[in-house]
Amino acid sequence: MRKSLTPLGETEMEVLHHVWKVGEASVADIRERILKDRKVAYTTIMTVMKNLADKGYLKYRKEGISYIYSAAIDPSNVQYNLVDRLVDKVFHGSPKDLVQALVKNEKLSDKDRDEIKKLIQSMED
Repeated sequence: MRKSLTPLGETEMEVLHHVWKVGEASVADIRERILKDRKVAYTTIMTVMKNLADKGYLKYRKEGISYIYSAAIDPSNVQYNLVDRLVDKVFHGSPKDLVQALVKNEKLSDKDRDEIKKLIQSMED
């Protein structure tokens, strides 16, 4: 079995992004959003959201017969930790190598490159 680079699967990340975007949501709310892009079963989303709660990424409260989920961890903390793992596993702990890979990426637009340069310059000031 192949081990993921992150502790989260692709569908888990997709669900997390939707929850972060709306703030709080039921399983039906998230499924409805995902259905705009692809078919997915209600039970799949329910299982993913329960797993994310078990892993500590989501929290929930009961509202009638529904569970309403929201972020248990600030999105920026989740992203930082995932990038940190990526740097360790793929770039042997070198953030410089990660940035080099990003900046040399052909898909990076000139606008993105300019914004990265400005970000680095602002950190030096």
